[in-house]
Amino acid sequence: MVKSEPIDEEYTFDTGIGVSSTDLSGVITYANRKFCEISGYGKSELIGKNHNIVRHPYMPKMAFKQLWDTLDAEKEWTGIIKNLRKDGRYFWVYSHITPIFQNGKKIGYSSVKRPASATEINEIISHYKEMLEQEK
Repeated sequence: MVKSEPIDEEYTFDTGIGVSSTDLSGVITYANRKFCEISGYGKSELIGKNHNIVRHPYMPKMAFKQLWDTLDAEKEWTGIIKNLRKDGRYFWVYSHITPIFQNGKKIGYSSVKRPASATEINEIISHYKEMLEQEK
């Protein structure tokens, strides 16, 4: 599995829902066909890998800190994420992440992703740019 360097080319998808699940460490335990399609990876390339395999390097660290702080508090998180495909193109998703519980114990996380709208992307880009500036 060779992951390409990011290129400034967007991959878009208009329909379908990508679903992935991870253990508590973020290691992928499930990926549906749509998530494989939009990420550019095969299921066997995703299962057992950390979910940050699709993390775009230009996403602010603070955005993921907020995400993990929310999940660590056993709450659901919803937001817009810029991800990186295997071929180096990027894609935007509106993601809803929930903790998974079994017998009252948190065992992982489930993420449902739909295409982010142009309005949602435009609204978050300036916010992410500000966060990235603060991280410098």
